[in-house]
Amino acid sequence: MAFLFLATAGAAAATAYAAYARDRDYTRLVAAGDAGADDHPFEALEAYSGAIALRPESMLAHLKRGRMYRERGELEAAARDLRRAAELDPTATLPLELLGDTYLSMERHDRAAERYAAYLALDDRAPRVWYKLGLARYRTGAAAAAIPALERALGFESAMAEAHFVLGLCRRDQGDSAGARASLETATQLSPGLTAPREALAGVYADGGDTSRALEQLEALAALDPGSSIRLVALGAAHSAARRHEAAVLTLSRAVERFPTDPQVYGALGRVWLDAAEARHDPVSLKKALEALTTAATHTDVSSETLADLGRAWMRSGDLAAAEQVLRQATTRLPVSPAAYLHLATVSGRAGRLQEARDALVNYTVLVDESVPIAETASRIAAYSLRLGQPALAVHWIDRAADETGDTPELAELRRRARAQ
Repeated sequence: MAFLFLATAGAAAATAYAAYARDRDYTRLVAAGDAGADDHPFEALEAYSGAIALRPESMLAHLKRGRMYRERGELEAAARDLRRAAELDPTATLPLELLGDTYLSMERHDRAAERYAAYLALDDRAPRVWYKLGLARYRTGAAAAAIPALERALGFESAMAEAHFVLGLCRRDQGDSAGARASLETATQLSPGLTAPREALAGVYADGGDTSRALEQLEALAALDPGSSIRLVALGAAHSAARRHEAAVLTLSRAVERFPTDPQVYGALGRVWLDAAEARHDPVSLKKALEALTTAATHTDVSSETLADLGRAWMRSGDLAAAEQVLRQATTRLPVSPAAYLHLATVSGRAGRLQEARDALVNYTVLVDESVPIAETASRIAAYSLRLGQPALAVHWIDRAADETGDTPELAELRRRARAQ
């Protein structure tokens, strides 16, 4: 009996010591992971993994390893650990927030929104998480559902510029132009150095016809980001759209001086001169357009849009051979500018190559945005199809044009000719 007692006591002591040793090693490994997190990430990950091996039910070790994976950009591994941490302690909010952040980085916005909502079910007084919930919902395309979350965030922290910014985007997408303008203006006032709210605000002003305020925002963006040629190109294009030709030329000439190797600035300057040449029938402006666009075309990374503009300039100057050469080049650059096919159709049609002209117009209709009217192009395709002896195809494009404009006299005549064939 005494022997049995001693054996039982010994086993209990051994079990207790093993548990103590395991807890001691677990604590040591977690501490080692914390100590190496900044300078020795691989060793830290190994330490956290060792701690998890000793105590698989440890929420803390999974949380720490998941956070480290996230900081290293290993998002799938981070999500796995953070999910496990949230499962191990459903009352902990930090794993839910970090898991939401990880899903947001992975562009799994619906899952991110679920995790933020779960956090707020535990603690609904976290403005940062209300903002993140609104952002995640906005990125899923649910702008209407995002608005209440963003308003809750601002109810706790009214000076959160990011929340005003996303709220402005939501209101813009909901068609509330006045509300969008107010939110975006507040965002720029709270954080004058943020560029994204100014970009959105410039767009809202432009859509509302407030050209001067849109230009103010674009000028501010160019000042905030002096190392970016894109800012000056956008400002120059806005001046040109507002018919401020001199201001557009001045802005883009300054861009050429500061970014002499960037084909975008030469392309933008050439486009301004080309638009002026077409509006005024001015050969001097056309010459300047050709000079700027030709310079842009010498760069290997010139865009299809710029090459299409150069083709248009050669067409206006009467050199159809040069125009065709550069327009064919434009159709090989991705992303292809729809205008390249439109101008190529004109050149091919003038040369009598009707099949090529028709095919180029069809390619144009495929590339343009659905909001772009295509009735005139569809009519041209129908006319070419008739001349090529393809009346059934002509009727298809006549119907496409009629869907947009109704049965005009011109379309009725084309339809009559198609039926006659």
